[in-house]
Amino acid sequence: MTASRSGTTDRADAAGRDALRGDPAHREPANRAPARQDPAGQDRAGQDRAGQDRDREPGRADADRAVLRKAVARLTDRLPDLADRLAAEILSGDDGDRSEQLRGDLWEVCRVGLGHGFEVILDPGRGRTDLDWARRLGCRRAHQGQPLDQLLRSYRLAGRVFWEAVVEVVGRHDPGNVPALVRQATRTWDTIDEQSGAAAAAYHQTELSLARRSEERVQAIVDALLDGQGADGGLLATAASVLGLPAAGRYAVVMLGAEGGFAGGLDGELSGEFPGGRDRRPGDIGGMRFIWRLRADAQVALVALGTAELDDLVGAVRPYARSHAGVSPVVHSLAELGGARWLAELALRTCRGPGSQIARLDRRLPDALVLSQPRLAGRLGDVALGGLTGVDPAFRDVLLATLTAWLDCDGSAARAADRLFCHRNTVLNRLRKIEQLTGRTLAHPRDLVEVALALSAVRLHGPAQR
Repeated sequence: MTASRSGTTDRADAAGRDALRGDPAHREPANRAPARQDPAGQDRAGQDRAGQDRDREPGRADADRAVLRKAVARLTDRLPDLADRLAAEILSGDDGDRSEQLRGDLWEVCRVGLGHGFEVILDPGRGRTDLDWARRLGCRRAHQGQPLDQLLRSYRLAGRVFWEAVVEVVGRHDPGNVPALVRQATRTWDTIDEQSGAAAAAYHQTELSLARRSEERVQAIVDALLDGQGADGGLLATAASVLGLPAAGRYAVVMLGAEGGFAGGLDGELSGEFPGGRDRRPGDIGGMRFIWRLRADAQVALVALGTAELDDLVGAVRPYARSHAGVSPVVHSLAELGGARWLAELALRTCRGPGSQIARLDRRLPDALVLSQPRLAGRLGDVALGGLTGVDPAFRDVLLATLTAWLDCDGSAARAADRLFCHRNTVLNRLRKIEQLTGRTLAHPRDLVEVALALSAVRLHGPAQR
């Protein structure tokens, strides 16, 4: 193997000498007649010399490349030593933060990378194998999680190690050709830039692909948990690992209707209240972590509460919500998130009317109960408030509004009158009319519960149709 490499080197030396002998820059200057001294003659002589220099440029470039090829051919046998040197240079500036996996294959990466660089110089007809290798290396380092700046630093060091070795070889064996290296320096560093650029582009493309795959995996896991598949022990273990959340902890679910969403929406610009971004949603705030999912009918968040309370969660969501939201009770494991999602959806469905109500399920339990049993709720409304169906619709609406205000005001006729802009006695008269029509006595707790639930049924499901 050594004899073969020596023969290669000798042939490269001969080729280099032939190229140098063929370079017009190395020929003896021809005898010329003295230039005329008049200004016009000097101009013509200068133009003639410039033209001759242009004629010599192609030959000079070929000769310069021959000098570089000759030096690289001499370095071929030293490739393992150069890989050692480059690996040591790279590791010396890493501050010990390179993983064992990356340390283990570093020497081979250096040897292969330098080898492709040699190949492009010695046999340019084979194409840019150095760029193909750079793309593969960029992809590989992205998969391994190596920082991009470490990869680019490695390319800068590789360029320096290569160039210092070339200068050393030419200075030792062909010192007269050192000026040719000066003319090749820019070309060499342009090549290093091309290689590092190809590696960086492949790194970014791979990183983006990995991020998308990682995001898709997170979304699939969150969807599975919210759909109630948390009883699967394998899913819980994967969820804890991928989401970085403990299987047992304090969690809640927030749900917003898709037609509402947050300030700015998914595609629109933000209002003046929330400048500087799009689709503002609460992120990690107050020790809580939000993982949002957009579904066909709602936006849903899995919320890791930490030590925060539900009031803190409502306070974090309120500045951003532009429509109604539902909040589940606290659950104590990832496995319970499916039930929490259903309860958050019930809480959201209890919201009616304009504005942006944020409904906690535990404070809307009667309404949630009515919503969860629509057929029974319809029957309750028909039975408990059925006597109102024969009343003029406009007067029926007045009676129901009065009953609602009285219940909202904790049974205070005076406060209800203030809300309805009428006299206290008017409220009492309407309540007595309701008692007459329904056969219920509002002073009796059982009757009052029936009437209150029936009122929720009418409000949430509409009046029974006959």
